[in-house]
Amino acid sequence: MIDPIAPHGLGLGLRPVHYQDLLATSPAAPVVDFLEVLSENYLHTGGRPLRMLDRIAERFPLVLHGVAMNVAGTDPIDRSYLRELLALQRRCGALHISDHLCWTAVDGVQLHDLLPIPYSEAVLAHTAARVRRIQDQLEQPLVLENPSTYVQFAGADLDEAGFLAELVAHTGCRLLIDVNNVFVSACNHGFDPRQYLRKIPWHAVAWLHLAGHTVLPTHRLDTHDQPVAAEVWQLHAYAQQLSSGLPTVLERDDAIPPLADCLAELERARLPLRRRRGVAS
Repeated sequence: MIDPIAPHGLGLGLRPVHYQDLLATSPAAPVVDFLEVLSENYLHTGGRPLRMLDRIAERFPLVLHGVAMNVAGTDPIDRSYLRELLALQRRCGALHISDHLCWTAVDGVQLHDLLPIPYSEAVLAHTAARVRRIQDQLEQPLVLENPSTYVQFAGADLDEAGFLAELVAHTGCRLLIDVNNVFVSACNHGFDPRQYLRKIPWHAVAWLHLAGHTVLPTHRLDTHDQPVAAEVWQLHAYAQQLSSGLPTVLERDDAIPPLADCLAELERARLPLRRRRGVAS
């Protein structure tokens, strides 16, 4: 199994609204270190999306990030979907294939949501076996993201961070730690987000996510349509203290600002990296 090269620096979630502005930048002075591609946007399609992806892949390193692998589900693993992902990776030269620790389908029906799982020993064994089969077909470690959650299951044997650590130990997978999701879930369920981060096996983390969320009267909702919250920036800095300094991707999925505004917000993530490396800010 090949261990892919990790991305580095600061990345941005690739969105069609930014295609032209990204391609208008100078190849000699890239505005971002890498881009994160939403896998499903480039499967079962042709024409402009793939042509634009081809052009962007010539200019920027890429990673793939999907929402339909159904990693923890009970349906049979979709081998044709994995073949399509691998073909897309080879086409655009993406460094990694990533998805979420969740289930997304039942009886062959995609539910278009990232649904939570019980953090039990039985579900750990089930999920680890599926991850190993997925990695065998992809011939590389899978990168898995912690989801934002709004319910918890009674009778759990592990907390989420402990489950992730065990999954890494059982499968050799990599992690994508979404700092916003940690904070949203911590607020919704009443746990300490810093304690969560201290349990993460940082040697296995490939990159971090930052995003905005919406504050509602009873809970916080991971909406990706707001600037990154101050508390999430603080938690990101703490994650960088615990790690050796990790690449970070900014996600925005609605009310998407101009590219220059996204890059200005993303630049704030560089400060913890500079501090880790001892560079004066």
